[in-house]
Amino acid sequence: MQTETTTDKAVTTEIVTEISGSEAVLKALIAENVDTIFGYPGGAIMPIYDALYDFNDQLEHILVRHEQGGIHAGQGYARTSGKTGVVFATSGPGATNLVTGLADAMIDSTPLVCITGQVFAHLLGTDAFQETDVINITTPVTKWNYQITDANEIPAILAKAFYIAGSGRPGPVLIDITKNAQVQKFEYSGYTKCNHIRSYRPKPIIRKEYIRAAAEMINKSERPLVIFGQGVILGKAEQEFKQFIEKAGLPAAWTILGLSALPTDHPLNVGMLGMHGNYGPNVLTNECDVLIAVGMRFDDRVTGRLDRYAKQAKVIHLDIDPSEIDKNVKADVPVWGDCKESLPLITALLEKRNHQDWVSKFSTCMEKEVEAVIQNELHPTDEVMTMGEVIYQLNQLTNGDAVIVTDVGQHQMVACRYAKFNSSKSNVTSGGLGTMGFALPAAIGAKYGAPERQVVAVIGDGGVQMTIQELGTIMQNNIDVRILILNNRFLGMVRQWQQLFNEKRYSFVDIESPDFVAVANGYRIAGNSISKREDLKDALATMLNHKGAYLLEVFVGKENNVFPMVPQGCGVSEIRLK
Repeated sequence: MQTETTTDKAVTTEIVTEISGSEAVLKALIAENVDTIFGYPGGAIMPIYDALYDFNDQLEHILVRHEQGGIHAGQGYARTSGKTGVVFATSGPGATNLVTGLADAMIDSTPLVCITGQVFAHLLGTDAFQETDVINITTPVTKWNYQITDANEIPAILAKAFYIAGSGRPGPVLIDITKNAQVQKFEYSGYTKCNHIRSYRPKPIIRKEYIRAAAEMINKSERPLVIFGQGVILGKAEQEFKQFIEKAGLPAAWTILGLSALPTDHPLNVGMLGMHGNYGPNVLTNECDVLIAVGMRFDDRVTGRLDRYAKQAKVIHLDIDPSEIDKNVKADVPVWGDCKESLPLITALLEKRNHQDWVSKFSTCMEKEVEAVIQNELHPTDEVMTMGEVIYQLNQLTNGDAVIVTDVGQHQMVACRYAKFNSSKSNVTSGGLGTMGFALPAAIGAKYGAPERQVVAVIGDGGVQMTIQELGTIMQNNIDVRILILNNRFLGMVRQWQQLFNEKRYSFVDIESPDFVAVANGYRIAGNSISKREDLKDALATMLNHKGAYLLEVFVGKENNVFPMVPQGCGVSEIRLK
């Protein structure tokens, strides 16, 4: 169909084509520069998959083995690429299998657009086959969700979905499309990206009076401490952040999601915050006079007991999400806005300083931690290998250039503590939700998001068995990822708590595992298993140099614990070294 629109100045011709809702979905993805989709087909989304058959040259679809694997892969893709991940799933169980990943992406601010199929509109509410109320189920774990029952809505709603997912504080969006809307023909006049929604302000206005107040407070401080989170990475503000801390000589400590925003070897990088963080940043949080939080949310694993957290300090909090400011820790100076924009404004007003004596206190604390914990963890003298020495040897071989994807547990804390990173978007882990089973599928997505980089998944023997079927996805698509299983024959983090706080009453944490190498071989993936220190370096080198996917299992000590540790219910200055 062709229509003509006449104005006083000119005649414009608008081409209107009749297409299906399913085609409109795929045209929207192409217009949003989507290149990869992770998904699993089913009856209610079959029309979209039928249309996808004709778009294979423009959109790459990765068939996962479980919808949870699909959404974790979408997360890994988003985290390494900086783009919005896209996931397809069918109705009913397909949609509900996304919920864990949605919750994970929501709390970790990961941009996703998930498209689910739904039963025909006239069947809604009838308990039809594979019908679930996915909108009400996912409302608490999405930034926005919407159900489409008319194909005419598809272009505008998907444009809105991508805008909401990727703007401001990113997050997951779910669009549920009934089957009739997928097959319905409608007059399609093109796709227009969304860049404004009334009543939605993704970036709050920066208030100059708070910029001046923050700079003045920093200039007057003698013992400042910066704590930074993933907001620096999401805001693409790594360079602005580096200039900020370097000008005023500000020591900076990171949350696990902030890891890699600043090179780990930077002289002002003083380590990891939180329950299993470094001794210095935790103890000295309660000695600093100004605490500057950048793109982090004062999570309970960072703060410990709030009534014992940094009570002596003035607090400056920079965040794009106003709801995070004053939520857990009261800010003396709230700096709303995108840190890529607010940090340079503060930096311009800072005095050039170095705080050498204050920074040296962190070095002194690190020396104490090295003697009490790190030396034995990285260079043990007994026969049993530690997780730390495995990560140390991995660092020696990757030179800090690999993407490290971790699951959840002791290995996660050890990897975050000891892995080295030279560039941003190198650490991919499940932070706020702590989702076991995250790493294997997330590593798949991470490789698609950064195909030129080496991707190593570091996983425990418990977590890997939650999504081990995704080895099939790796096999079918020849995905070049490395899988490093640190096997301690326990659900290690729970066991550590039971040892320390439940008198070694080890209740259901002793886990038996299959022959992981044999399982990998069954998926036509090469592998090896080692238990001796003298084999470690060569085994890691073989894994990294192998062409194609490779699984390496390393047996480590059964009852090794992760220290330092801030016990639950304690303040950060009550951190234990052993």
